[in-house]
Amino acid sequence: MRLLGVVAGLAMSLGLANAAMAACSTSPDPCAIASGTYHIELPETAAAGRPALMFIHGYGSTGEGALRNRGMVDVALSRGYAVIAPDGMPMTGRNGRSWSFHPLRTQLRDEVSFLQSVRDDAAARHGLNAENMLLAGFSIGGSMTSYLACAVPDAFAAYAPVAGGFWRPHPTTCAGPVKLFHTHGWTDKTVPLEGRVLRGADSNDPAALMQGDIFHTMEIWRVANGCFQLRGDDFTVTEAFWRRSWTRCSEGTALELALFPGGHGVPQGWADMALTWFEAQ
Repeated sequence: MRLLGVVAGLAMSLGLANAAMAACSTSPDPCAIASGTYHIELPETAAAGRPALMFIHGYGSTGEGALRNRGMVDVALSRGYAVIAPDGMPMTGRNGRSWSFHPLRTQLRDEVSFLQSVRDDAAARHGLNAENMLLAGFSIGGSMTSYLACAVPDAFAAYAPVAGGFWRPHPTTCAGPVKLFHTHGWTDKTVPLEGRVLRGADSNDPAALMQGDIFHTMEIWRVANGCFQLRGDDFTVTEAFWRRSWTRCSEGTALELALFPGGHGVPQGWADMALTWFEAQ
């Protein structure tokens, strides 16, 4: 009888644990891990080892806020992807969250480690394939995506920053080659293609806080990927996107830049374009 009680207790505990794990994908409540929280939506068709799009929110937003972009989320779900939206660190004195991505500024959390922990926890809880995840992000989330790709290239299967990249001073080198697809608005004034001075006297101020140059960022990736040519090898126009890719690079790499005639945002059609590119890899 005592053994039956123990078994029943274990079964109840496992049932409650499974219910808690399911709840964080069906309600506003986030999934919690030791270093933070994340939100997730799963496609209707359950399949073990399904792929995932992990999308990092921008400055002042949240993981829950990222999931409100239904034009992105619904496309990914319809293609069989889970959508994971991690939460940045709470901001001091205001609502919203952000990321400790800049290597020369105070690190409030080891974000690279946190995002890898989210990857592993989401895979274990929800039956995802940790080796088939696309890491993407918008604005500062795009910067966070870029810095993680530079530091740990193999952490995710591929990377897709949108409207955000490295900051000045640019990295001098990255840890290895990547599969990366960068998207940016031609008329973006918040994170311009050339970057901008956010704090400081001007671009000559050594203490200035400055966004990086996206064209220089692409050069960093070309070097990391061992690309032969400075200019792109292939040029295509698909709907509103002007795309250029570098194909004469190290085996197993991929590098593409897509520009669109708009400002600071995730453009319509991005999710389909990025996921089609990802699946081709």
